[in-house]
Amino acid sequence: MMVLQLIIVLLALYIGSRYGSLALGAISGIGLVLLVLCFGLKVGTPPTDVIYIIIAAVTCAGMMHASGGIDWLVQIAEKLLRKHPEHITFYAPFCTFFLTVMIGTGHVVYTLMPIICDISLKKGIRPERPCGVASIASQVGITCSPIAAAVIAFTTISGANGFNITVPQVLMISIPACTTGLLAAAWCSYHRGLDLDKDPIFQERLKDPIQYEHMYGDTATMLNKNISKEAKRSVYIFLAALLVIVIYASFQELLPVYNEVKAITGAPDWNGLKPAQVAKAGLVIEGITQLKATPVKMNIVIQITMLAAAALMIIFCKAKPKKAVSGAVWQNGMVAVVAIYGIAWLADTYFSNYMGFIQENLAGIVSNYPWTIAMAFFAVSILINSQGAVVVSMLPLAYTLGIPGPVLLGVFPSVYGYFFIPNYPSDIATVNFDRSGTTVIGKYLLNHSFMMPGLVSVIVATIVSTILTQIFY
Repeated sequence: MMVLQLIIVLLALYIGSRYGSLALGAISGIGLVLLVLCFGLKVGTPPTDVIYIIIAAVTCAGMMHASGGIDWLVQIAEKLLRKHPEHITFYAPFCTFFLTVMIGTGHVVYTLMPIICDISLKKGIRPERPCGVASIASQVGITCSPIAAAVIAFTTISGANGFNITVPQVLMISIPACTTGLLAAAWCSYHRGLDLDKDPIFQERLKDPIQYEHMYGDTATMLNKNISKEAKRSVYIFLAALLVIVIYASFQELLPVYNEVKAITGAPDWNGLKPAQVAKAGLVIEGITQLKATPVKMNIVIQITMLAAAALMIIFCKAKPKKAVSGAVWQNGMVAVVAIYGIAWLADTYFSNYMGFIQENLAGIVSNYPWTIAMAFFAVSILINSQGAVVVSMLPLAYTLGIPGPVLLGVFPSVYGYFFIPNYPSDIATVNFDRSGTTVIGKYLLNHSFMMPGLVSVIVATIVSTILTQIFY
């Protein structure tokens, strides 16, 4: 039964990934129906705290997008790339990386990628070199963003399992580790493939006037777009909101405190009511309940700060809510919410019912080789195409198996593995944006333009992250 039910879980993830978009979460519902209603397993718990944070962050980023703020950020990145076109293989991935770090989603790459392709092609640089690693970088940035689901989920779940770590502390490990990995991937990509003047396939395409016009006829740019003062203001509001979150996360003694009625441990019943029931009713009874100063939780601070920033953009930056919900940032963020909701619920339902068996059979292996959990994270990511979903579905299992928090922080970059099979939207879009035809999926599926930079980036980042956690934890 256990193996059969695991097959159901994996099939749900696989089929959902094939359909993509909302199907990832929706098809997990079929798995839940089978596990709960047919096999009688106890239903698990969806990660509501993480979901609420994602909704608030995506709403804020969507409003900034509707205000034109993301266009301004892309314009700044384009100015840098056009100023140093000869180094675009290094600069392009760091532009997409830091855009993702700021916005919390890698889908901002769709605006910048055509520009990267255009600059490299016009400079005579093989576009596959910057495009492949830039697409990878746009997803690597998720583990380095203070408002990304993966980071928030890691801190929330870790705190619930005794490893109290803040968002800034995670970023102090993940940012240097991931930037080192991207630097290595860019270096490996610098002379990748044949130069355009020596590539027989590309040279053959140049002989066709239609193909030549397609490649060199237009210029992809954002520099001619007028950026309003409201657009710039929305970026300032967004950055201010991020600063507030980082300050509270770094100095949690600044968090507001409120009085909460708590039951006294070992207290007797009162008028037929248990102490917990008395506390829930808000009654303060001597010897039964007491007032206790409780700081506001960090996940609440993130939510209200992001929602307040979104409101300020509506009022002061002319952000249209209808435009926000029709934009790519908000839509893709909501897709991530549904995916995490369904996948994490399905995974928690399965693992919570067999946790005793899993601990008994895997505890020895994990205790001797705790780093092997990185392989599990990577493999699950290939299946479900979401770093946040990997964290919320697999991290509780890792803690239950007894893996220390610092080890899990060290392997955090390994939650990105969905470049392995090139079906992710940003990778597909990059192939289509490259008019030279050098960025490819490959005849044998796995020999695609994203495999090498993806593997180099994730492996190097995981090694560096592990070294840093051993030094500081």
